[in-house]
Amino acid sequence: MSDKTVSVTGLFLYPVKSCAGIAIERGYIGRYGMKNDRRWMIVTSEGRYISQREEHRLALIRPSIGDHDELSLDAPGMLPITISSTATREPAVREVTVHRDRCLAADEGDEAAAWLSEFLRMGCRLVRAAEGFDRHASRRSGSRPIDISFTDAYPFLLIGEESLEELCSRLEAPVPMNRFRPNIVVRGAGPYAEDGWLKLRIGSMEFTAIKGCARCVITTVDQLTAVAGKEPLQTLARYRKTDEGAMFGQYLAHESQGTIALADAVTILA
Repeated sequence: MSDKTVSVTGLFLYPVKSCAGIAIERGYIGRYGMKNDRRWMIVTSEGRYISQREEHRLALIRPSIGDHDELSLDAPGMLPITISSTATREPAVREVTVHRDRCLAADEGDEAAAWLSEFLRMGCRLVRAAEGFDRHASRRSGSRPIDISFTDAYPFLLIGEESLEELCSRLEAPVPMNRFRPNIVVRGAGPYAEDGWLKLRIGSMEFTAIKGCARCVITTVDQLTAVAGKEPLQTLARYRKTDEGAMFGQYLAHESQGTIALADAVTILA
C-alpha cells in the first residue's frame, strides 16, 4: 500500500512463443491471460517446443494479428505469410511438449511449416492452442490452478520501468525492456517495488502476484539482431541472485476476465 501514483506505461503480447512481441494499447484478458498471447508455438517434428534460448533467430520473426485474429509472420529475407483460416480445413491435432507439460494442439499446416523451416534452417512446425486446450500452472497457496497458454510459467509478467533503469545504471551499455519480454510495464513505484506486491488492481482488474521471474539467457539476446552476449544476465546474477536464479520481474495471475489499457492506474492492495 502506497501513496505513490503508479500507472501502466506499456502492454505487450507475444503471439508466437519466443518470437517478437507486439506493443498494444489495450489488452483483452480471457481464460488464459492476454488474448492471443503465446497462442501459437513452433515445435520440432517430435512436438517439442523450440525456444529462443537455443534458436536466437526466433527473435527476428515478427508476428502480427489481423482483424479476425488471423496470424501473419514476417522475417528478414522472407516474404510475409498469413496463416490460412482453419475454417476451410480440418487441422491435425498433435501432442506437444512445453517444458514438462504435454498437451494437445492444432497443427497450422504445411505452408507455415515450410516457411518456418526455411527461415530457421531446421525442420519445424507451427501449432496453435485450439478450442479445448488444457494446460495449468499451480498456485503456491495450493488453491485452484491457473489456466495458461504456451507461456513458460504464468499468464502475465510485470516489470517496473524504474527496475530497468536501476539495472541499466550498472551496465556499460543499457538494454531495452524488450530483452525481458514483459506483458505489463508500470512506472511510479520505484526500483524493484514489484518484488513485494501480493495483490494489485490495474484499472478494474485484480491480479495476484505469484512469484518472481528467474531470468534466462534470452535476456542476453539482442531482439533486433538475434546476436547474444553476456549482459544483462551477468550483472543481474551479481546482485539479484536467489536459489531459483537471477530475478527480474513479477509473475501475475488474473482473477477475472476483462480489459486493461495504457495509462490505467495501478493500485497495490497488499
